[in-house]
Amino acid sequence: MKKGVQFKGLKFLYIVFTIYLILFVIDRENALLALQKVWAILYQLLPIFLLIIIVTALINYFLKPKQIVKHFGKESGAKGVIYALLAGIISHGPMYVWYPTIQELRSHGVKDSLLLIFFYARAIKIPMLPFMIALFGTGYTIVISLYILLFALLQGWFMDTVNQNRASKAEA
Repeated sequence: MKKGVQFKGLKFLYIVFTIYLILFVIDRENALLALQKVWAILYQLLPIFLLIIIVTALINYFLKPKQIVKHFGKESGAKGVIYALLAGIISHGPMYVWYPTIQELRSHGVKDSLLLIFFYARAIKIPMLPFMIALFGTGYTIVISLYILLFALLQGWFMDTVNQNRASKAEA
């Protein structure tokens, strides 16, 4: 028998609701103050959540990761690095979902360094950037994003160096 849609956070919601009810019975004034703060925070975050949903929907509609990954060949050069960065940034979902795709790409000759850049660049999430800016500010968000991209490139370069050393030792 197939179950309908399940909301995984309902148990937590019920617990929070129960705590608010208990608090309301014990200390009505502080309970109302807490609810006012909750509504104020939700009111601030609602536009950000809507923007995240819209950006995610647009990414899912227009950019399919499989459209990008076909440009990751061994001789892709700078184009492959840029595509790996962009694919990492726009990819979403849990990482384990990507493992079969990564394995397939690797078996078709995609460079390990490009896969590593892809993995590292996944730390930047376009739909979450407005939320991050709201919490930490624009400057911090730009700096941390640039650091992530820089270290993605450094990790890719390091992987290329390691693989070249292995290949030269195997030939010797």
